[in-house]
Amino acid sequence: MVFDAVGLDTLEERMYRLLVGVIESDAATLAGTLDVTAEEAQDVLDSLYAKGLVSQHRHGEKSRFTVTAPDIGLGQLLLSGQEALERARTAVAHLTDEYRSSVRRRDATQLVEVVTGAPAIRQQLRNLQLGTREEALWFCRSGHVAMPSEENSEEFEMLARGVRYQVIYEQALLEEPGMIGNVAGGIRKGEQARATPHLPVRMVIADRKVALCPLVRGGDGPGEPTAALVRDSNLLAALIALFESYWANASPLHVFEGSQGTALQRSAPERTTNAVGDDDLYLLSLLVAGVSDKAIATALSISQRTVQRRVKELMDRVGAETRMQLAWQAARHGWV
Repeated sequence: MVFDAVGLDTLEERMYRLLVGVIESDAATLAGTLDVTAEEAQDVLDSLYAKGLVSQHRHGEKSRFTVTAPDIGLGQLLLSGQEALERARTAVAHLTDEYRSSVRRRDATQLVEVVTGAPAIRQQLRNLQLGTREEALWFCRSGHVAMPSEENSEEFEMLARGVRYQVIYEQALLEEPGMIGNVAGGIRKGEQARATPHLPVRMVIADRKVALCPLVRGGDGPGEPTAALVRDSNLLAALIALFESYWANASPLHVFEGSQGTALQRSAPERTTNAVGDDDLYLLSLLVAGVSDKAIATALSISQRTVQRRVKELMDRVGAETRMQLAWQAARHGWV
C-alpha cells in the first residue's frame, strides 16, 4: 500500500487507481472489475466521496462517480496528514518536556548524563542537531574529540530547514588546514560565525534546552573521551551565559572572495554606542569618573532623583545590579 499514510485502505486504493484510469464509472461496473460485491463497491465509493477523492452525479436511476485529480484530492489529504503529524509531534515534544521536568524533580542525576566514547558522542551531536528546531550555539576549539568540523554535514541540512547557527571559532582552529574554506561554506549557507583568540571548552547548545560538552580536555589521559549532556538546569543557564558573553566580545567573520581565493574577514566586535543618547553618555562618563549624584544633577540641570532614575534605567538595560557592574558593562559596550 502506498497511500495508507493518507488514510486509504487496500480496497480504497485499488478503487481510486482504477477510477484514475477510467475517470468515471458506476458501482456495479467497478465491483465487477475489482471482483467485489456491489455493496462493497458502494461502501468504498462512499468512503472515497467522503474524503473528497470522487464526485457523485446521477444518470437516471444510477449514480456515477468521477475521480478527483490526484494533486487536488490526495494533495489535500497529504496536507491534512502533515498538519496532524505536526500537531502530534508538538504534543510529543511538550509531553517529553513535562516528563523530563518531572524526572528531574524526582532524580537530580537526570540533569547531567555522561556519554562515553567518540562514536557515542558523535551520535549525540547528530541527534542534538537533527532535533534542533530554532537555534544551535557552538564553541569550536582547535583539534576535535569526536567530530572534525568538516564532517558536520548535519549543519547544512538544518540550515536549509531554517535553524539558526551561531558559531564561535577559536583562532587556532581557523589556522588549521582547510578550515577557512570549511567555515566560509557554512557562512554562505547562513551560519553566523565569529572568532575569538581562545575558548574555554568545546560545546553545543540546542534550543537553549540541552548542551553537550567534553568533561576532559582532548587528549588528556589514556581512556576514552567523555562528554556531559546537560539538560535544563542552573548549570545549563550558566553555559548559555558563558556563550553569550563570548559571543558579545568575538569578532564577526565574513566571506571575502579575492584574487588569491576565499578568505575570511574579521570585523570589530559589535558595539552599541548608538543605543545610548548623548545625555546618557555624558552621565555615564561623570559616573565612571566618580562624580557624585548631586554634582551630576547640577551639571545636567536635572534633579538628583532624575539622575538616580536614569542610572537605574541604564542598569536595567545591561542587566547590572550595582553601579560597579554598570561601569564595567558601559566599558564593554564601548559607551565610555
